[in-house]
Amino acid sequence: MRRTLIIPALLLLCCACITTFAARSSTSRINNWAVIVCTSRFWFNYRHVANALSFYHSVKRLGIPDSNIILMLADDMACNSRNSRPGSIYNNADHNINLYGEDVVVDYRGYEVSVEAFIRVLTGRHPDDTPRSKRLLTDENSNILVYMTGHGGDNFLKFQDTEEIHTVDLGDGFAQMWQKQRYRS
Repeated sequence: MRRTLIIPALLLLCCACITTFAARSSTSRINNWAVIVCTSRFWFNYRHVANALSFYHSVKRLGIPDSNIILMLADDMACNSRNSRPGSIYNNADHNINLYGEDVVVDYRGYEVSVEAFIRVLTGRHPDDTPRSKRLLTDENSNILVYMTGHGGDNFLKFQDTEEIHTVDLGDGFAQMWQKQRYRS
């Protein structure tokens, strides 16, 4: 019973955040960014990929271009041999919208999706050969939406069942972003 109440509440909160996010950007010369991370692998975590792609399409629909979206998917469910609809990912049983259409740009995939890569995206501490498309090129006028989906628990989120990111790590990453003026307060 509690779970059925929590999910609609979380969706409502996310919609309110996205609406506020879009409204703030239309009032001044602000650049909007999104970092969308699916940390789960394996077929039984299909829903996490669908969640991340649903958010991806939502922020694009709100006007954030692919150049300002960092999409990290730990597994390629569209090409999984168990997928009865190869090349497609859906977020409901009706299969109304293929979330993995031709207009999806995945910046980090498979084993590239790690705690280290995520923290590097947030803090801007990349190796010199990292392409611009894999960098969060924000400044003091940037709004950033960070969405993460996967398995976790109190104060942590698992990455690919092999490593974890803790709230302390996230807090440190955001503190470094603040010091470098990588987002708007």
